[in-house]
Amino acid sequence: MNPMPQLIPLLKQLRLSGILDSMEIRNRQAIEEKLAYTQFLALLLQDEMARRDNKKFTTRLRRASFRNEKTIEGFDFSFNHEIPVSLVMDIATCRFIEEKNPVLVTGPTGTGKSHIAQAIGHEALRKGYDVLFQSQSNLLGQLHAARATNAYGRRLATLARVDLLIIDDFGLKPLHPPQDEDFHDLICERYERHATIVTSNLDLSEWNDAFPNKLLGAAVIDRLQHNAYCVVLDGHTYRTPKTMPKSKLTTSTRKEKS
Repeated sequence: MNPMPQLIPLLKQLRLSGILDSMEIRNRQAIEEKLAYTQFLALLLQDEMARRDNKKFTTRLRRASFRNEKTIEGFDFSFNHEIPVSLVMDIATCRFIEEKNPVLVTGPTGTGKSHIAQAIGHEALRKGYDVLFQSQSNLLGQLHAARATNAYGRRLATLARVDLLIIDDFGLKPLHPPQDEDFHDLICERYERHATIVTSNLDLSEWNDAFPNKLLGAAVIDRLQHNAYCVVLDGHTYRTPKTMPKSKLTTSTRKEKS
């Protein structure tokens, strides 16, 4: 007797219909390996847990809004010997999230700040944390739009409770009122409650220059630097331009001359 017609509606009612995806394979395995009923059931439940974990990870990855999939495994540490590899790998354990401490990543353009920040965020996703990656401009733009629709408080609260907020390119554009106030409010709400990563082309000594209100700037920077892990990058840029093959250059030059 085929039990599937009875099993399908029961599994759906219990929200376990994903088990059907591996039922046939596991059933064949149980027969071939003469597994006990409890072993067969354990395999099905392990498959279901793996499916649910993968679904949760995919959802968290989509919500993180990474620019692209940047991982620790995909970062070429050998290209730039100025990168503090041991510090980056230590931060990638995500202990700082439990500690609720900031991570400040500084360095010239092209030295890998955004990649490293997103890679750490990717590690956090793997460990089950919620992550949000935003540039300074996008982040403050969202708060400005929320203020215009009387939703500022709700948006600020949402940003404040994310397990790990990554703010990319801080100081690339100067802050203007009320952006400096919004940035201050966000950092204050997250201070010692949740972890924040900030990347910037500016040296830490120059961060205060991004604020028109120096008192607000000092308050923000003081909170960000408190117990922070500081990663200072230097050396070669990863963004080297591609050179055109010599044959194409010759052909192009000949066409221009003719």
